[in-house]
This record gives sequence, C-alpha cells and structure tokens, in this order.
Amino acid sequence: MNSTIQVRTNATTKKSVQKILQKLGIDLSTAINMYLVQIVVHKGIPFSLLTENGMTPSYEKKIQKEIDWALKHGKRYTNTKEMFNDILRD
Repeated sequence: MNSTIQVRTNATTKKSVQKILQKLGIDLSTAINMYLVQIVVHKGIPFSLLTENGMTPSYEKKIQKEIDWALKHGKRYTNTKEMFNDILRD
C-alpha cells in the first residue's frame, strides 16, 4: 500500500533538483523514495551532517569547548618572541 508525503521546499531548490534528476533519468518522487529506503538501510541519515565549517556538530561542539577553555585558562604572550622563547625553553 502506498502512502502520500507532502514536502514543502523552496521553489528554486525544487527546480534545480528536478533538472539534476532529469539528467539522471529519475523523477523527484523516485529520488525521495530512494532516500527514504536508504534511511531504513542505514538506520539513520545516509550521509554525514556537517556544519557550515565542514565539521560534524559534535566535533564542532568539542572544538568550541576547547577554544573556550584555552581563552579562559591558556597562556598569553605579548609578542611572538616571548611565545617562541617559552616553546623552545628546556
């Protein structure tokens, strides 16, 4: 038995996707069904979800935590010479 799904999307996005799918010989409905089947197969989203910085949300959160810690507790230098002396110190 088939079921109907209604999806709202930007008209420009829809037209762009339809042009790409047409070149592949697939209509939008078939592509969406393929996507849904892949969600079932993978038991989740079948591709990596990345932030605008190209990282996974959890990795970006970890990095931000480390940045916050470094800003609060990290060493500060007034110039690069001071920094290099500290790094190269025995």
